[in-house]
This record gives sequence, structure tokens and C-alpha cells, in this order.
Amino acid sequence: MSSEILVNVTPQETRVAVIEQGAVQELHIERASASGMVGNIYTGRVIRVLPGMQSAFVDIGLDRAAFLHLADIWRLREGEDADKPIERLLHEGKNIVVQVIKDSTGTKGARLSTQISIAGRMLVYLPQVSHIGISQRIEDETERKSLREKLKHLLSPGEKGGFIIRTMAEAASEQDLQTDIGYLHKLWHDIREKSTTAQPGLLYQDLNLGYRVLRDFVNDRTTRLVVDSRETFQKMAAFAQVYMANVTERIDLYAGERPLFDLYGIEDEIEKSLARRVNLKSGGYLIIDQTEALTTIDVNTGAFVGLRSLDETLFKTNLEAAQVIARQLRLRNLGGIIIIDYIDMESAEHRNAVLTEFRKSLTKDRTHMTVNGFTALGLVEMTRKRTRESLSHILCETCPTCQGRGRIRTAKTMCYEILRELLRESRQFDAREFRILASQQVIDLFLDEESQSLAQLGDFIAKPISLQVETAYTQEQYDVILM
Repeated sequence: MSSEILVNVTPQETRVAVIEQGAVQELHIERASASGMVGNIYTGRVIRVLPGMQSAFVDIGLDRAAFLHLADIWRLREGEDADKPIERLLHEGKNIVVQVIKDSTGTKGARLSTQISIAGRMLVYLPQVSHIGISQRIEDETERKSLREKLKHLLSPGEKGGFIIRTMAEAASEQDLQTDIGYLHKLWHDIREKSTTAQPGLLYQDLNLGYRVLRDFVNDRTTRLVVDSRETFQKMAAFAQVYMANVTERIDLYAGERPLFDLYGIEDEIEKSLARRVNLKSGGYLIIDQTEALTTIDVNTGAFVGLRSLDETLFKTNLEAAQVIARQLRLRNLGGIIIIDYIDMESAEHRNAVLTEFRKSLTKDRTHMTVNGFTALGLVEMTRKRTRESLSHILCETCPTCQGRGRIRTAKTMCYEILRELLRESRQFDAREFRILASQQVIDLFLDEESQSLAQLGDFIAKPISLQVETAYTQEQYDVILM
């Protein structure tokens, strides 16, 4: 199944949309002011050991201490010191090299591991273990055996460290694998050199979203990767030329007048992905509620009453819901515990068919998941690995008016939306001046943190931009007035 990848870049954020069969399947957003830490490697200093929780707090040079659990100390996974409690492995003041495996969320600090893994295009390097693993997504046994033999042939006798062969390596040549091995070995050498410092701090930062698109998203089914920033296009093309030359010709620069995400309807998809209700084509609908502990998804028939029997109506609605739920998990980046309340079905055959369809639809997901069958209450329980904030947590904040019963987009999100609207209006109308009418919070942000962004846009459109506070406006309300 072919796919297209769209990359929208502004100085403030990078947004990526993956499209298959004309529909958005994934959305990723990374902001310059709050880029994720997953994959970053730090020198850390243990500041507190908690024997009762078998965990420790570690200073990695950030405002908030990170969290390390006994289960994430790699020596235990290898069987070494397996019975030792954490207080015999760590002590306050000890320096350790750690990697972030989960971003900080809400009031929780980042989660750490001492088992280091460094991702390349074809391989993941595990410098502390001697093991060759292969992605489960490579199902052909002949191909799995071939890849294992190729990698073994390339590794020198007494090689320290192991590798996991990624899905991207399917049908890879020895030269492709050799390039990745050299790249990963050099990275680890540099990290070890830097780790001699005693001060907590960053040793290695994972690639930004633009480069991760090339490393993790592009595959043989990707027909085109479209970027709307010339600078980013040139950097991505140069990166591809070095590490994946066969991808270079598929990277295109978009220079059209209409914004890229408008052209493909991505802005509408982002708006829909923040809604609580998701309509199904059949007339049914989903209700998605995201809480701190878990996410619940409720399936309803709505207006769908077209089939001959009630059982068939419920079955068809649940089948469609299974496909849509799998897509919504990817779009919204929902993680943790997820409870799905399908419409009750009396037939065991129907329940099995819905579960099979759901698992089939989940195979497109890059994130690790476990799915249990129907419980006695007719619920499907699953977990989806949570590494980064969900789309809602990135774009929205708890509404101060409703005290947490709903969500609104942040002032920063509204600033960026207004900047895009200004650019859109400037291309359509030859106004003498543009005036922004918005809430106090949004105007304050334009006068402070986003003043440079506003000035840059004013220079670009060569028109003055003025600001006016409307006290009656909510944070999400604004108007752009043509003067």
C-alpha cells in the first residue's frame, strides 16, 4: 500500500502527516521549544534511592529529576545480580549513563533505562549485550535467515555489542548494513568519550522529527516525501544522500501558494483529532475520553439502522469501529491503558470477527501494543506503549473555565494558527494593514515570546501587523481584520 509523507515546517514547529489511500494515518508534531527526549542519552547522578519502590531519582541536568526503576537496569535483564535490590546497585551520588525511554508527562519526570540502544536506518545498536535480534514484522523465514547471516559476516570476531535488525533492513544489501554499523559504532565511541565528565548532562540527542521521518517512516511503499521549507528540504536531501541515497529522488520541495496542509486537508484532520466524538460512515459514532490513567472508547450505533436484523447492524457497526479506532490511536498517539466498549454482541462468532479485524487494523501501527480478548463485561482491554505526549496534550491545555471538564488549544497553538491565517489572508487580499483581534493571553504571547515570529511574518508579507485585545474573546477566538 503506497503512502505519501507531508512535512510542514515553521521556525516554531515541525508537523508531519503520513497519508495512505487518501486518508491521514499518522500525525506527528515537534516544537522547537519542547522537543521530545525519548532516545536521548545522558550522564546522570543518583540523587535519591527509594528501596520501598525499588526505584531511584536521577539528576540528568534538567529542571525535573528523572525516574529509574529496578526493572530498567540492564544487568538484571542479562541475569547479572538478578536478586540484588536497587539499594545494593545504586547509591546517592553515583554517576551512571542513562537513556530516556519515556518523556515526562503531566507531573511525572522522564523515565530512564541503563540499557542503551541507538537507532540507525537499518539497525539498532545494543552496545552492552551480545545478541542479534530481528524485527517481528519481517515474517519471511528465508529473509530473516539471510539478514542474520549477512550481519554475522560483517561483524568482526569478538564484536562487543549486539544489534536488532529493523523492518527497514528487509532486502538490504551488505553495503547498506555495513554503512549503518560504521555510523552506529562512531556514535557510541563519541558518547563514551563524552561520558567521562562527572557533570549530569546530555551526551547524545536523538534526531529531530525531520530526520526521524527519513530514518523511521520512509520505506519501499513511500512514493513521495513533500517538504514546504527550502532549508529543511536541502538538509533532508543531504542527509538522505549520505545514509539512504535511494530515497533522495523521492524528496520534493513544495513551493505552492496554498499552504501544504490546507491543500491536503490536514488542518481539518487535526481539528477532528481533537474532538471527543468521531463519526462513522455508517451513521454510528465513537466517543473518546482521555484521562491521566487510561483512555476509554465507546462505540454507538447512532443513526445506523439500515440492515435487516439488529445483530447484523451491531456487527457491521463494530467492524467499522475496529478499523476507525486503530486509525484514531495512531492519529491521536494515545498510549497507556485503553478500554474499548464495543456494542454488545451475543454471537461469539461476531465477537471473534471484530477482534480479528481490530488486530489486523493495528498491524499498521509502529508502536508496541498488547490486545486482550473480550472480558466478561464485553470490554476489550489493550495497552499501547506511551513514549511521547498525545496529540491532545501537545496542542491543548486544561480549560480554566470548566476546571478540567474540557480542553482548549493553548495560546501558543492559537498564535501559530493566527500566523498561518495571516499568511493565507496576505496571499488572497492586498490589504494596507492587518489587525489581530484576540484574547489577552494570545496578545501577550505575541508581545513577548512570539514577538520575533510576528516580526518575521510582517517582514515576509511586507505589511504592518497591529494587535488588539478583545476581553470578551475566549482563548480560542480571534479575528484578522483587513485595514
